[in-house]
Amino acid sequence: MRRDLRLADNPALSHACARHAQVIPVYILDDPGAAPWSPGAASRSWLYRSLQSLQADLRQRHSQLILRQGNSREQLQQLLHSSGATAVYWNRCYEPALRERDAAIEQWLQSTSITCKTFNASLWWEPWEISTTQQQPYRVFTPMWKHMLNHWRDPQLDGLPEPFPALLDAPASVPLDELKLLPQQRSEPRWDEAFYQSDGSDSSGAHWQPGETGAWHAFERFFEQALQQYQHDRDIPALTGTSKLSPHLQFGEISSAQIIRQLCPDGQPPTDKMINSFIRELAWREFSWHLLYHFPDLPEQPLQPQFANFPWRIDYQSDLARWQQGKTGIPIIDAGMRQLWQHGWMHNRVRMLVASLLTKNLLIPWQHGARWFWETLVDADLGNNSQGWQWTAGCGVDAAPFFRIFNPVTQGRRFDPKGDYVRRFVPELARLTDQQIHAPWAVDKTTLRQSGVVLGENYPQPLVDLQGSRQRALEAWQQMRSA
Repeated sequence: MRRDLRLADNPALSHACARHAQVIPVYILDDPGAAPWSPGAASRSWLYRSLQSLQADLRQRHSQLILRQGNSREQLQQLLHSSGATAVYWNRCYEPALRERDAAIEQWLQSTSITCKTFNASLWWEPWEISTTQQQPYRVFTPMWKHMLNHWRDPQLDGLPEPFPALLDAPASVPLDELKLLPQQRSEPRWDEAFYQSDGSDSSGAHWQPGETGAWHAFERFFEQALQQYQHDRDIPALTGTSKLSPHLQFGEISSAQIIRQLCPDGQPPTDKMINSFIRELAWREFSWHLLYHFPDLPEQPLQPQFANFPWRIDYQSDLARWQQGKTGIPIIDAGMRQLWQHGWMHNRVRMLVASLLTKNLLIPWQHGARWFWETLVDADLGNNSQGWQWTAGCGVDAAPFFRIFNPVTQGRRFDPKGDYVRRFVPELARLTDQQIHAPWAVDKTTLRQSGVVLGENYPQPLVDLQGSRQRALEAWQQMRSA
């Protein structure tokens, strides 16, 4: 068990259960094997809860999740020796470091005459299954999406193994707490304390419920409450207009195949506009993994080579810290960064805004933003995170052009017109009017004081002049182009 923490539609598990009287489910936490992109703090908090849920699901079927920590090959070698197992099955991962590690383990297992077979459990189209007419990887999303629609693939699902083979003689397992997945320092966010619940009773979607059951509760809530307004509501951060399935997909608690089969039960491309719009977002996720597979430097290097010479600032540490802490003095930016710190998640529209401010108005290299998101997002996956940051920074394939610089005031007034999102996460501005709340520096001091706001005391002055910094960014871009 790896990025597939579910029992239904788990092809490696189904294959094992269909062919063997005894099946040992194993999860190995191998941080060095995933370096330099081992899970961040928010992901580890989610992983703890997801493993708890999987343990409970397996106990109900008289089985057990064996937990191990350390080098994957060494742990597998110990398990094979102690159990006498004759086969190892797993579902594929696509990150560069994991692919290299897994290939070496597969070669080793084959050399020892152990049966080894791998499967796809997370993607609709694996990266090597789809290419342009010139047999090249896609570098632009829209043609890839059109290909998916024109060559529609009805996902085939593996059901829940029945009967599930009981585990009669379990190998040694370390306690879950010994993996030290939860925050260890007081300074780290405590996502595990306030925003998790386990029984599915929260119909509002305000809390997370990691695990396979939680994933289906989230899907059902989205299907019943938000899908029919998806195209509009998905851009409004104050609404629960998105599916919030991203962390469940990242940990494999639900698969894109399961979602597509639920939304397109006739096996045909969607004709409903809202369903089409949502599946298109699943396809964007596929595009990100497609790019990561074919361009393994995606997390670190710009895909447009000229951006390697972009004149980023070098004196940005204090500005980066204020951005991370939600203290930029620009309300919708601060709201987004505080939502990220408190919930381990940020609305997608706001992700673009905070990324645009960091890379363009502040001229801070996009890799710093990507690394912070990796540490603080419960849905951080290497494909989406890297592709998203390169897209906003203007340096990736199919990226937004660099000169598209979001104005956070304009965006706030358009997508948070009543200021509800800002008031929730920046309560010190709550008494300002809907129009004032997105640009408090433009409000006279008397009005601000009457609303309980003193800039520079209980809310920061703006970190940067939006118009002046926009011009500076365009000049930097022109400098790069003429170099």
